Amino acid sequence: MSGPNGDLGMPVEADAEGEDDGFGEAGAVSDAGRAPASGSLETTAVTAVEYAAINSMLDQINSCLDHLEEKNDHLHARLQELLESNRQTRLEFQQQLGEAPSDASP
Repeated sequence: MSGPNGDLGMPVEADAEGEDDGFGEAGAVSDAGRAPASGSLETTAVTAVEYAAINSMLDQINSCLDHLEEKNDHLHARLQELLESNRQTRLEFQQQLGEAPSDASP
């Protein structure tokens, strides 16, 4: 499953020129292309952990929804059977009521 922008697992980093990206990580990557500062690595690691936790929760929710959908489909099928059975019973009663007066008359 992907994040809101479709980029799950992609670490959030300041761009290569060290410009401020609006999230307070200006200068996280130097002009020479060195690794980000340790604070940025921690932020990226927390973000990855948070994404993993959210992904796990979404998987659990998806499993629950799948289970509910299966139960709903089963109930729907049973209700359709009951409806058809009731229709048949009603038709039989109507036929019996319709035939009873004609059988009783001489």
